[in-house]
Amino acid sequence: MEGFQLTRRASRIGFDWDSAEGVLEKYLKRRRSYGTRSPTERRSESKKEAGDLLFAAVNVARFLHVDPEIALKKANAKFAARFREMERLARENGKELADVPRAEMEALWERAKGLETAAAGVAR
Repeated sequence: MEGFQLTRRASRIGFDWDSAEGVLEKYLKRRRSYGTRSPTERRSESKKEAGDLLFAAVNVARFLHVDPEIALKKANAKFAARFREMERLARENGKELADVPRAEMEALWERAKGLETAAAGVAR
């Protein structure tokens, strides 16, 4: 929320990007630079880079006229529902999700997404 308020305040006085694409391009440029660093340099920069990513995402949300806190809560809820569905599907096959190989987890994730999409289509 603080990042949203900061960027909104800066925008009001004209210190702003021209578009959401500009914010994303700046982030991608920084990201490419980060990728060229050594593993040691990357570890030392990871907190800063994560913060920059989150700040950029908040700024993009502002450009899209979306409350970033509400958007994140909805994304969290969607992830949690899909994850619970993955757990259910694994149990349906007699397994605990933690015991499922990663490739199979990915397949369960895709099934959970598909079931969510199908349910949304029925609800309409």
